[in-house]
Amino acid sequence: MTQIILPQYIPREYQKKNLWKPFDKGFKRIVQIWHRRSGKDITDLNLVAREMYKIVGNYYYLFPTYSQGRKALWDGRGKDGKRYIEYFPKQLIVGINDHEMKLRYKNGSLFQVIGVEDVDKIVGTNPRGLIFSEYSIQNPKAWEYLRPILAENKGWAIFNYTPRGRNHGYKLYEMAKRNTKWFISLLTVDDTDVLTAEDIDEERQSGMSEDMIQQEFYCSFIASIQGSVYWEQIALAEKQERFKGVPHDPRLQVHTVWDLGKNNHNCIGFYQSNGLTVRKINYLSGRGKGLPDWIAEVKRVGQENGYTFGRHFGPHDIEVSDYSTSGDTSRKEIALDLGFDFEVVPRVSIEEGIDAGRRFWKKLWIDETNCAEFLEAIPQYQYEYDEEHKTFRKTPLHDWTSNFADEHRYAALVNERFDNDLRDRIIEITNARKERESAKADSGIS
Repeated sequence: MTQIILPQYIPREYQKKNLWKPFDKGFKRIVQIWHRRSGKDITDLNLVAREMYKIVGNYYYLFPTYSQGRKALWDGRGKDGKRYIEYFPKQLIVGINDHEMKLRYKNGSLFQVIGVEDVDKIVGTNPRGLIFSEYSIQNPKAWEYLRPILAENKGWAIFNYTPRGRNHGYKLYEMAKRNTKWFISLLTVDDTDVLTAEDIDEERQSGMSEDMIQQEFYCSFIASIQGSVYWEQIALAEKQERFKGVPHDPRLQVHTVWDLGKNNHNCIGFYQSNGLTVRKINYLSGRGKGLPDWIAEVKRVGQENGYTFGRHFGPHDIEVSDYSTSGDTSRKEIALDLGFDFEVVPRVSIEEGIDAGRRFWKKLWIDETNCAEFLEAIPQYQYEYDEEHKTFRKTPLHDWTSNFADEHRYAALVNERFDNDLRDRIIEITNARKERESAKADSGIS
């Protein structure tokens, strides 16, 4: 018989102490905040390979996106050139599906890499073990969907990541500190000795910002989210305490701005304006519903809160057919039949929309309770990072935060249209007054 050794690598001492040993002691929830290049994924992957052999079940490795999972793990290689999936012993594998990024052991255990950008695909997967890789930039709803199933299965979950500001990753860390059933492992470069001070300085000299260094190598939660599209504007608004309880003003109409996501994820903001400030008083977000269902939901929120609706705004694809209906009827026509007369948001480039979005923050107040999901997502909307050149591209990363950011852009463009309409009206009234005064003066002279 051939002897099979699991894991298929020799873990470093800090990897054994801070993951393998607590796991083997029975911790079923582990927060693994390790610095960049500490070997998070290779450590976790080998643990999964062992557990699949010990206990038959479904094991899933979750990434922020499908493409990231393929690039980082399924097709990824270590510095020695070895493919990561080669850490699963060939003698135990009965089949590999490259397209779906999954493999199966002879004992029936299943392993699969999944991107959580489509949360619906995860529901019903019946997991025994989960690895949330780069959890701090994942859609946190994935864990909310899976946790009841995992609890029923008496399964385990590991969350590996580096910090991205005080987002859901930070909240998970703070919760775990108070929960004795959770194990926390937070390791900086000072704890592992994987990198030297010279290595860090080389990164600094090659252009990595100090905030990025503190975030990636020293696991700082207070460093700014690098590459965040709206970080400066959000930080200023937070400093000015504009994220707080923002009550509905019954004297003002409530306008809605919609993002009808191509991936069936919708975001809807509820706004009131007094001409000087704009107040975001409520928010809806979710997937799996057609336009008629969303309109019914908006009407319900309005009725429960005593809203008097004004205008409704949607993107240009409001004029295409709805995915929940058949035929050629457009979303705009469907909405009109249901009492919602949508206006189309001005169509501009993403760059122009982002500029408008930055200007919009200056006058925006947001209810921290009703719009909590938006406030969680929008600081994490960021530009793509070019690893080779150590800089951020000008293109925003398309991930779970994108729909929230699109709704914000549309609202900013709508606000500027309001401002322009008001400005034009003021100019019109002013010119009319000047003409009347001039006519009176002429009449007096004659």
